[in-house]
Formats: sequence, structure tokens, C-alpha cells
Amino acid sequence: MSLQSQIMDAMKTAMKEKDTVALESLRAIKSAILLAQTESGAKEEISAEEEIKLLQRLVKQRKDSANIYIEQNRQDLADPELAQVAVIEKFLPAQLGEEEVEVIVRRIIAENNFSGMADMGKVMGIASKELAGQADGKTISTVVKKSLA
Repeated sequence: MSLQSQIMDAMKTAMKEKDTVALESLRAIKSAILLAQTESGAKEEISAEEEIKLLQRLVKQRKDSANIYIEQNRQDLADPELAQVAVIEKFLPAQLGEEEVEVIVRRIIAENNFSGMADMGKVMGIASKELAGQADGKTISTVVKKSLA
């Protein structure tokens, strides 16, 4: 089942349950998918990798917004953003923990004989490709910095 049909099914359920937060989140996903499809031109379906990147971008946007609201002591605005994050993350593959990311990053460093912060860009490139959809860039970056230091 494609992501788009999963979203449509979830939207129907959210409408029946009158779950406004879920419905708003699902509409945002649907809108982003439609935009991606029209941007790509004649392609009708976007690839699974593109879907994951799209969902990750939506999650990141909402987390960033929530962090800004929290910094400004506006928990009333941060809570809906975090609730939307929870809904969107249901459609993402399971995310790896920092320890699991660290194991993979250390293996990449050892296999390629990288050492020091000068190689951070190279490690990030390989790790980002290998961990696509399984960990966010911020987590990968933190682990790479810690491992190379």
C-alpha cells in the first residue's frame, strides 16, 4: 500500500473519530505529497526514499517550531506541533537510537581509516546515505562529532 493510500485511510479514520490534530497532520502530509508529485513533472508516483525524506522534513519543521515556541515560553503553541510530530512519525520507519547510530558510524570510520574532524564531511556523507530514513541528520552529526573528536 502506497503512502498516499495509507494517508487517505488514516484521514477517513481521523474524520470519523473527529481527531482534529491527526486530521491536520495528515492533510499536511497529503499536501506535501501532492506538491512533490507536481514538482517532479510527469512522474505520477514519488519513490519510497522521497516519501521518507518528505516525512522527515515535515517532522523536522514541526520540531523546530516547537523548540522555538518552548524557548519563548509558549507551551500552548508547542503542544500541537509535538502532537503533529507524533502523528507524522507513525508513517516513518522505526528510528535508530543514538547507540545504534554510534555503532554504524564507528564501523564507517574504521572501514575507511578516517580520523579527526577534517574527515567529518566524508563520514557524514557515507553515514547519511547508509542511515537514510533511520536517523535524523542532527543525531548523525552529533554522533560523528563525538566519534571523531
